[in-house]
Amino acid sequence: MKVLIFEDEPLTGERLVKLLEKYSAEIEVLNIIESVKQGVNWFKSNPKPDLVFMDIQLTDGTSFEIFKEINIDAPIIFTTAYDQYAIQAFKVNSVDYLLKPIDYADLEAAIHKFEKLSPKPETDNSIYKVLLNHMLKPHKQRFLVKIGEQLKHINTADIAYFINDEGVVFAFMQNGKRYMLDYTIEQLDKEVDPLAFFRINRKFIVSLPAINQIHRYFNSRLKLKLKPEIDTDIIVSRERVNDFKAWLDK
Repeated sequence: MKVLIFEDEPLTGERLVKLLEKYSAEIEVLNIIESVKQGVNWFKSNPKPDLVFMDIQLTDGTSFEIFKEINIDAPIIFTTAYDQYAIQAFKVNSVDYLLKPIDYADLEAAIHKFEKLSPKPETDNSIYKVLLNHMLKPHKQRFLVKIGEQLKHINTADIAYFINDEGVVFAFMQNGKRYMLDYTIEQLDKEVDPLAFFRINRKFIVSLPAINQIHRYFNSRLKLKLKPEIDTDIIVSRERVNDFKAWLDK
């Protein structure tokens, strides 16, 4: 299988290549494209690949701009940190839509789906319905927490950030209180509104109001100061920096 990748973050691109190699040694990665312009030029001068993994936010715009320049009839699996592009993605030859950071199981399922599809994957209404249901699913508005022998609810809008502290997940409130949650960070990342919360690394999901200061950090990363303050370094992982900046700039 000949695969073309669109990804402007080198580490993320390398990780995707490794996941594809894990899936099958027969997959050949033709190129890793970083920009809209580079993508247009590649398709104009090369035969179509069997499958395209396409990041939506590239260095010079969104990958949807490529479709305004040229016709792409290769099947596409879109990759992004946001889910608001899903409906737009299914207007082109989209097989699936993967949210970053990409999990191997999700990647495997997407390729299996591609392999089962007809020659025109965009007509597979079942995929569209799954994504549409996901988009229409309301984001979590509150959580039930236990305080001693009592139960109470906390509103998601009042949460400053979530943290995984050695396997235990806590919600830190804007008023400084914290509550233990019976969720993993991965589960929370799928439940909360991606416009209001952003997962900056494996341990933290932060809300926009909680970000007090942003500083440049070594190795192309960012360091955050949150409110309420917490006695630990809060670092935006290198592979998430570009998506984090785009999230802030909405």
